[in-house]
Amino acid sequence: MDSRTAGHVLGQIAAYLELKGENAFKVSAYQGAARGVLALSADDIAPLYHSGELGKVRGLGPATLAVIGDLVETGESSYLEQLRTSMPEGLLDMLRVPGLTPQRIRAVHESLEIDSVEALEAAARDGRLAALPKWGPKTAEKILAGIATMRAQGSLRLYPQALLEATSLLTAVRDHPDVERAELAGVLRRRAEVVGATEIVAACRRDPVAVAQSFTRVPGVRSATGAGASVSIDYVDGAHLELHCVTPELFTVAWWRVTGNETHVAAVQTRLAASQTSLAARPFATEAELYSAAALDFIEPELREGMGEVDAAASHMLPTLIQDSDIRGVLHTHTVYSDGRHTIADMARGARERGWSYIGITDHSEAAFYASGLSRDRVRRQHAEIDELNATFEDFRILKGIEADILADGRLDYGDALLDAFDFVVASVHGRFAMDRTRMTDRLLRALDDPHLTILGHPTGRLLLSRDPYPFDLDAVLEKARAVGAAVELNCDPKRLDLDWRHLRRARDLGVTVAIGPDAHSVTSLDNMRYGVTFARKAWVSPADVLNARDAASVLAFARARRSH
Repeated sequence: MDSRTAGHVLGQIAAYLELKGENAFKVSAYQGAARGVLALSADDIAPLYHSGELGKVRGLGPATLAVIGDLVETGESSYLEQLRTSMPEGLLDMLRVPGLTPQRIRAVHESLEIDSVEALEAAARDGRLAALPKWGPKTAEKILAGIATMRAQGSLRLYPQALLEATSLLTAVRDHPDVERAELAGVLRRRAEVVGATEIVAACRRDPVAVAQSFTRVPGVRSATGAGASVSIDYVDGAHLELHCVTPELFTVAWWRVTGNETHVAAVQTRLAASQTSLAARPFATEAELYSAAALDFIEPELREGMGEVDAAASHMLPTLIQDSDIRGVLHTHTVYSDGRHTIADMARGARERGWSYIGITDHSEAAFYASGLSRDRVRRQHAEIDELNATFEDFRILKGIEADILADGRLDYGDALLDAFDFVVASVHGRFAMDRTRMTDRLLRALDDPHLTILGHPTGRLLLSRDPYPFDLDAVLEKARAVGAAVELNCDPKRLDLDWRHLRRARDLGVTVAIGPDAHSVTSLDNMRYGVTFARKAWVSPADVLNARDAASVLAFARARRSH
C-alpha cells in the first residue's frame, strides 16, 4: 500500500465525516493523518506499519492507524466503505462548490435527495433550491455561480496546498535511484496564487526516457501520458505532475526554460542569440551564468513573468526585493476579543518568538457583529489590558489597532471620538459586496477621506477560488491612497493574497506604501507573513515600500502624519 493512496483514503474519510456533521476535532484528526502519511512519499508503507514506525508519524493515532492497517492487510478500508454506504459519493464533489457548506449539502440531500453536482445544478435552475426555507432565489443564483467557478477551476489549488503537495512529489522524484538532482519549476517556482500542476525538472544518471517512464508505473498513479522524457501523471488523489527528465549537463537550461513563462524565455533567448550563445551547444552550471551570458543581471524566479524584468535586468534596474528578515512587526491580527483563537498575550508572545519587535492588535469593530466586533466598553478594556502588557516589555510593543468596517456609505465604524483612541486603523469592507462599480468606488474613496484610515485592508475583497473581487476603479483608489498618505494592504491570508500581486506592482510604481498583514486569527497563522513576503517580492516590492519593515516608532509616525494630512 503506497502512501499517496493511503493519504487519499484518510482524506476521503475526513470529508465524509465533515458531511455527516461529526466533531470538528475528529475531522481534523483524519485530515492531519492524511497529510502525515502523504509526506512519507513511500511506495509501500506496509513495512513501516508492521514495524511500528508508522505510529511515530505526526498526526497518526489509534483510529487512523487502524484504517491504515485495514488498507495494508486487505487493500481496502472497511470504515470508508461504511461511510460510503451511508452517504452518496457524489456529495464529496459538492464540497468543492464555493459557498456550499457541509451543513447545506446535508440539507439539500435530506430535503431534495440531491446526491451530485449535476442534480444540485438542476435544482438551482428549476426553482427547488430557491423554495427551501432560508434559501431563496439569490442563494440559488450563488450556487449556480459557484458550480461554474468550480468547473472553470478544475484541479486548481491554493499556493500553500499546492506547495505541500509538490514537496511530497519532489521527495518521491529525488528518492529515485537514478535521479541526481530534482527541483520544482513552472508556476509554482514563479509563485502563483493558485496552481494546477506541479512541474519538476530532474537530472538523471541514466536514460532520461527510462527514468521518466518509470514514474508512470508507480503505485497511486491513475493515468499517465507521454512516451518520452517528459510525462504527465495524474494520481488517485487528484494531484497532477508534469515531469521533465534530462541529462545532468542539460539540467540548468531545462530548469530555467520550464520556470519562466513564454514571454520571459523568448526575451532572454533573443539576447542570448544577440551574444551568439547557443543554449543547445553550451551547458551552464547555474542560472546566474545563463543570465550573464545574455548580458543580464540575475532575475529571481518569481519575477520571470515577461513584465519588464528582462529590460530592467539589462539596465541594472531590478529592485532589491523584500525578504522575511526585513519585516519588523505585524499590523493585522485578531484575538479572543473578537473572532481570534488566542489572547493578546499569546499573540504578542508568538510575534516575539518570530523575531518581530511589535504587533498591532486589530480586532473587528462593532459593526462586525458576526465576528464578535468590539463594543466601546470592550475597546476600553482591551486598551487597558494592552497597557498592562506593555508595562512588562522592554524590547517589544503592542500597538492599539482596530479593523474598522467601512460602512455602506463609506464612513468608518465607531466615529471620530473613539477612532482617535487607536494607534492606527485598518479599514476594510466586510459586507454589501453587490454594489455597482460607481458606488463601490465612491465608498472606498470616502473611506480614504477619513484621516483615521491608516491601512486599507484587503482592498478588493476577493477570496481565491470562491469569491471574485468586487467591482471598483482600482486606479482611482490607489491614486487617492497616494494622495492622502494611506497604506494599502497585501493581506497574507492564502485565501486572499489581496491586493493581487499585479495590482500591488501598480501601487508600488505609484509610490503607495504597502502594509503586509497576516490577518492572523491564531498564533500559528502569524506564519501567513511568509506568503505575504513571497507575493510582495513578485510585485517588485522593496523593504523601503513596506510600512511594517519599519520600526514601531516609524509606524506610529506614519499614522500620525496620516491624521494630520
